[in-house]
Amino acid sequence: MDELLRVSHLTISYNGKEAVRNVSFSLDKGEILAVVGESGSGKSTLIKGIMGLLGNAGAVTDGEIWYKSQSVLKLSKKEQRQLLGPEMSMIFQDCKSSFCPVRTIGEQLYESSHEHWKCTGRQVWKRAAELMEKIGLRDHERVLNSYPFELSGGMNQRVGIIAAMLLGPSLILADEPTSALDVTVQRQVVRELLTMRDSYGTAMIIVTHNMGVAREMADKLLVLKNGEVREYGAAESVLEHPQDPYTQELMDSVLQLKV
Repeated sequence: MDELLRVSHLTISYNGKEAVRNVSFSLDKGEILAVVGESGSGKSTLIKGIMGLLGNAGAVTDGEIWYKSQSVLKLSKKEQRQLLGPEMSMIFQDCKSSFCPVRTIGEQLYESSHEHWKCTGRQVWKRAAELMEKIGLRDHERVLNSYPFELSGGMNQRVGIIAAMLLGPSLILADEPTSALDVTVQRQVVRELLTMRDSYGTAMIIVTHNMGVAREMADKLLVLKNGEVREYGAAESVLEHPQDPYTQELMDSVLQLKV
């Protein structure tokens, strides 16, 4: 497979204090990497660093990020911005809170798309409807005309998936995309993410504390604790034959999600 992303010896700090230390991994086109660990282990910081979303207090202080053989950290702010949406996109833990509450879903999808794609509202609605059909949502007219508060938590997560996929990115980073959902909706969202990967060849990094989600989705598994890698490798190998006691603790402490 072709390598899409390589993270090499990455260290990320907030106000000079290291939150992620010496993390390395690679991701091929169409692969899914699950990043697992307890709360505070550095999972979200890692993907925010890749996306350039660390805020004023955070910074990559060592290491390198390569995307399609180009150094992300050496790109200008404008060049980095051009990557976000068409090449890399994010699904947040609570998509409802990431949407503007006083504008319809359709309006917000158009605004975010028009930044990179000189499109009409009709073109955006058509693309969004096609993606919704792909994951089994038939009432796209109602959804696109709705405000976020008119939709359930699970429906907002589905809209978050659509928003992330709208410009056809090669890489999606998902920050705990199922943790705020009940088990039934978790299964649906997992299936929908896998459908997108299978349909479009999209690579994904899924941050989760749920080893069941990791087992169902991942090709590779990265285990973090206190900002450091405890284990990394093929998901099946790590899950069936964990080499680090911490990985075994994670597997013993959570329910397994079956989809």
